[in-house]
Amino acid sequence: MPAAKKKTTTASASPERRRELLTIAAEVFAAHGYNATTVRRIADEAGMLAGSLYYHFDSKESMLDEILSSFLTELWDGYDAVLAAGLGPRETIEALVTESFREIDRHRAAVAIYQKESKHLAAQPRFGYLADSQQKFKTAWLGTLQRGVADGVFRADLDIRLTYRFVRDTVWVAASWYRPGGQHTPEEIARQYLSMVLDGIAVRP
Repeated sequence: MPAAKKKTTTASASPERRRELLTIAAEVFAAHGYNATTVRRIADEAGMLAGSLYYHFDSKESMLDEILSSFLTELWDGYDAVLAAGLGPRETIEALVTESFREIDRHRAAVAIYQKESKHLAAQPRFGYLADSQQKFKTAWLGTLQRGVADGVFRADLDIRLTYRFVRDTVWVAASWYRPGGQHTPEEIARQYLSMVLDGIAVRP
């Protein structure tokens, strides 16, 4: 994904208040869906008049754009660092999965929105970066899996496209149940997932 575009901030708006409002909006969008969410509903959750919300944002579309682009910018900062680290294929997969769970911990609502809304949003010019990000994501994972097969780290009969879809869906669906501050840290959950994906769940003979 290209670097997420810079957002225009109202000069007199408090950055802290904007972040708070975006957090509230993200939770409302994730719970009720973007189309079903009104500016009034977000304002009600924030304890303010709907008109006051326009002091900070010009539309709910702008709020959604900022939520998603901020999440993806941070995600790709982490992913790009992993991909540039020169790790082996298995270690790269492990690092990508771990980074994914860290992002779910930091941006659970944004991940849930991305999962539910990105397919139809990507068709809109303003959200074209979502399709770019999806393609970049696919290329990174498929390339790592292919490298693992070529290096003899992963099985020669591995269907890398099916494996990619399985790992992708298995990891990101966690946004539907994960809650920050729960029993397990993102790193602990990543270790368990990786153990199941890479080593299986059956006792070896």
